[in-house]
Amino acid sequence: MTNPGIEAKIPYSRAAYWQLRSWILDNEMPAGYQATEQEVASVLGMSRTPTREAMLRLENEGLIELRSRHGMRVLPISTDDMREIYEILTGLEASAAASVAEKGANETEIAELESSVADMDQALDNDDLDSWMAADARFHHLLVNFSGNKRLASVVDIFLTQAARARKLTVKLRPKPTKSNIAHAAVVDAIKNRDSDNAWQVHMQHRKESGEMLIGLLQDLGFPHL
Repeated sequence: MTNPGIEAKIPYSRAAYWQLRSWILDNEMPAGYQATEQEVASVLGMSRTPTREAMLRLENEGLIELRSRHGMRVLPISTDDMREIYEILTGLEASAAASVAEKGANETEIAELESSVADMDQALDNDDLDSWMAADARFHHLLVNFSGNKRLASVVDIFLTQAARARKLTVKLRPKPTKSNIAHAAVVDAIKNRDSDNAWQVHMQHRKESGEMLIGLLQDLGFPHL
């Protein structure tokens, strides 16, 4: 027998999660921000139950910590954290790219990857870095999910989320990411050619360079953590 109360809560907890996640990643709730569960629920205009469920999910993703009687605190991310995150992303995403190339992608999957690259190119033509980031995130999400490894996709999604604040902070301070678009297109070509070694190598190099550039920017800007 289905409990209608549970079904009614699901959309609210999901909405609470996405709203809180957006505020954290946009630095509207910056590192160190603290609020009780009731205060967060009031800001969201929701009850405490979906708010608590959303906060638990954010804690599992490493964005906040929950403390008894003190509610939530947004966790900082240091340059050392970012270095570790990018080491993980580099290895896992390169493996995913090789896996997709080895097993082969169908026409629909290829079309979705190419569409993401085209959207990134268009965004740069328009000097629209927010749209570029959205298309870039979509490409990485598709690539990992097309590997068919759900556990890998879940782990990568957590670390991509943790890195998002630093990426948003630096995207308008970095060189125009034309090289990223070229690397993404090269990965798609390798997948189309079923060349797993090249897919792995291109994506590995791309992620390594991206991580080094981002960490360098954070250090140059004097952000030991954010």
